[in-house]
Amino acid sequence: MAINQTTGLTGPPSTPIISVKPLMLPAPWRGEDLHVRISAPVTGANLPIVLFAHGFGSNLDGYAPLVDHWASHGFVVAQATHLDSKRFNVAADDPRKPHMWRYRVQDMKRILDELDTLVASVPGLAGRVDHSRIVAAGHSFGGQTAGILVGLRVTDPVTGVTEDLSDSRVMATIQLATAGEGGANLSPLALEVAPWLRDQDFSHITAPGLVVAGDKDELPLSTTGPSWTSEPYTLSRGNKSLLTVYGGQHSLGGIPGYDAAETTDENPDRVALVQQVTLAYLRHITGTNDTDWETARTVLAGDSHALGRLESK
Repeated sequence: MAINQTTGLTGPPSTPIISVKPLMLPAPWRGEDLHVRISAPVTGANLPIVLFAHGFGSNLDGYAPLVDHWASHGFVVAQATHLDSKRFNVAADDPRKPHMWRYRVQDMKRILDELDTLVASVPGLAGRVDHSRIVAAGHSFGGQTAGILVGLRVTDPVTGVTEDLSDSRVMATIQLATAGEGGANLSPLALEVAPWLRDQDFSHITAPGLVVAGDKDELPLSTTGPSWTSEPYTLSRGNKSLLTVYGGQHSLGGIPGYDAAETTDENPDRVALVQQVTLAYLRHITGTNDTDWETARTVLAGDSHALGRLESK
């Protein structure tokens, strides 16, 4: 185990990775084929899976700081390009627009259904993947997608119906800079562009999870302030952890990608913190190794660390 001199956290050595894209899955119900990227280490067996959902407007090429880090340390990472991506440029009056949140969940389930096909398309990966250990992760809008897969209830803004869209194949989540409670604290902008945030119910989530929130993340979708992105932790049941990133805005230092235009708080140290804590959590929750997670909990306890705080319930 190596110690990062900036964060003080430990981590395993990295290995080379392979990424294959775009892998195409037919998806006639969404009006576009589903484009998928698979990244994995070139060595190792019984590899757990991370199902990653990008933020609004992004695509399967985003989030290299996280995806490459996880893949190089023993995880198979699957990414899709969701319909809200700028690559599709769905018009404002497109009838699919109010259902973007639901299409995202369907995308994730489609990937799970076709894992064997996707894995077989990556040279040398077949037979090395553990389908019983799957974690859903996502940033911003993608965090909601991950949450729905473990029981977050969203009221459909068109029908008014609330459904359980969880998937038993997903064992845990990592939600990064993700929306909290709806209701009276939503801004008029949120009600206009993301009406699916109006009624979110976290009480049915029983799976373990890690929430990552920046303490300077002032989103225009809520009047609550930066604590809004901590609510997926505070409003959920136990067996959850919260990493608060000091000085972190919505990009948490730059996780959407190197030189990503939307990063307003570029800071390699913050990115390193998020990389190491999320990897430690992945290794812990999949039963791979607990050492780095316990180190993180010790080093980041209380308010003594310059970069952030880690707490659990």
